[in-house]
Amino acid sequence: MATTKDYRDYILEQLNLLDNITCKSMMGEYLLYYNGILFGGIYDDRLLVKIVDNNKKYNMQESIPYENAKPMYLVDDVDNQETIRDIVLDTCKGLK
Repeated sequence: MATTKDYRDYILEQLNLLDNITCKSMMGEYLLYYNGILFGGIYDDRLLVKIVDNNKKYNMQESIPYENAKPMYLVDDVDNQETIRDIVLDTCKGLK
């Protein structure tokens, strides 16, 4: 199942507390970047972020974005802009 454009638009709206978010379409799903750093994506109407030490404190559940992919963390609380902002910032710090 591909991600719907409505869900993509909602997630991008939730990420508007951060400047320099970019979204690139890839095979029906979307890759998400912050300041040029690939931190996660939107897969099957789910917001997922890469697993790094800095974001383990959020106790997110691991999820597979697509077949044969590495696990990522599932962001459950997509309605909380401040939490999403903090998760993205901590994830990107861990990816530098």
